[in-house]
Amino acid sequence: MMELDLVAELRSTLVSVVLAVAPLAVLFAAFQIFVLKLPFRDFVDIIIGTALSAVGLFFFLAGVSIGFLPVGRAIGEALGTNGQTWVLVAAGLFLGYVTTWGEPAVRILADQVEDASSGSIRRIVVLQAICIGVALIVALGMVRIAYQIPILYLLIPSYLLILVIMWLSERDFVVIAVDAGGVATGPLANTFLLALALGVSAAMGDTNPIVNGLGLVALIAVAPVISLMTLGLILRRKLARKG
Repeated sequence: MMELDLVAELRSTLVSVVLAVAPLAVLFAAFQIFVLKLPFRDFVDIIIGTALSAVGLFFFLAGVSIGFLPVGRAIGEALGTNGQTWVLVAAGLFLGYVTTWGEPAVRILADQVEDASSGSIRRIVVLQAICIGVALIVALGMVRIAYQIPILYLLIPSYLLILVIMWLSERDFVVIAVDAGGVATGPLANTFLLALALGVSAAMGDTNPIVNGLGLVALIAVAPVISLMTLGLILRRKLARKG
């Protein structure tokens, strides 16, 4: 029975990858024929790269559905059964940090920021700021589940804080921060951390998993925006002191 479930999961993942990659491949082929007209060698390299990306995406999504989701929920249930709020906070800090550290889109953004700024904004600084911000917000999300705090009580003040910091921040860090909010809510956050929150909420018998378990991704989207704009304010103050 488990083998049948595994085969069905792999088949579903394969179909999803084909549906995601095929339109892009067709669009690129049309541009190659009518607009780009790249040299044959460059065209082949792009096709090979696209194929490798599709294969990697298949294995990644298969691993997520087979491993990450069940593991995240199991860890969440174990933490929720423990019932200690400090354990939830510590786990949220650690898992939020390491999950974001491994998020592919976050690393790509950090690399692009360093390239676009000609090295003046180092990738490790951007990466650390995003990871710390998400770690803190995941820990806050665990507190929210433990005490059944309504999601609006956290989201509304967070966005008001963003609006205030935005007026004070450098434009460079504002645009980086807004993009960071999207990349931080990548496949790892949407699978492992969300499953973790649902597991914690489900293990606490007196909480509603839908009301209290969901909503963590919305909080994660806010965290890098605040942390990166705060980083911009800190760096501007340091430069002002040196000047």
